[in-house]
Amino acid sequence: MSALTVGHEPGQDWEALLRFREEMTWPEGSKVEIIEGVITVSPSPSNNHNEIAELIHRQLGAIPFELGIYHEQSLLVPSREGAYIPDLVVAPRVEVVGKGEQNIPAAAAELVLEVTSQSNAGHDRIGKAAGYAAGGVPLYLLADRWAPDGPTVTLYGKPHDRVYRVLRACKFGEPITLPEPFSLEIDTSAFPVD
Repeated sequence: MSALTVGHEPGQDWEALLRFREEMTWPEGSKVEIIEGVITVSPSPSNNHNEIAELIHRQLGAIPFELGIYHEQSLLVPSREGAYIPDLVVAPRVEVVGKGEQNIPAAAAELVLEVTSQSNAGHDRIGKAAGYAAGGVPLYLLADRWAPDGPTVTLYGKPHDRVYRVLRACKFGEPITLPEPFSLEIDTSAFPVD
């Protein structure tokens, strides 16, 4: 199944769009995001997709306790009409725990991970990358299983004017190093290629 876009009332304001996303009943197991003002419903990811996210999560285990590693954490970027649900978010626990909501501002995240799916890789490469940069996420890690030249991992950082700089890039199988506050090397050799 491919990603599906859902229309909404023309000229609907950001708060109404966000409320519509949160109050509607969506297919069980789907990921419902707002990307550049359009509600996008994606199916559950594949096992290989989840395996890559899990392998990265395990390697992030040595980060400071003050930072949590969250799956399915919704990040808001109102200026881009974006409500994104990345595969992993690393954020200070105080920004997430006890808030009683399902969303946090994107600027609260220290690192975001997206693993591409074939049906919506463009969103992760372009729309969501611009949204994370505009939202002030300092590091964006993209594990692109469907990159035109073969599976790659790219670390983006230093966001400015809604654009990231490429800090590091490698093919699956090569290590990629994350800077402070992580200061660790991610081993990509076990990432499944499909």
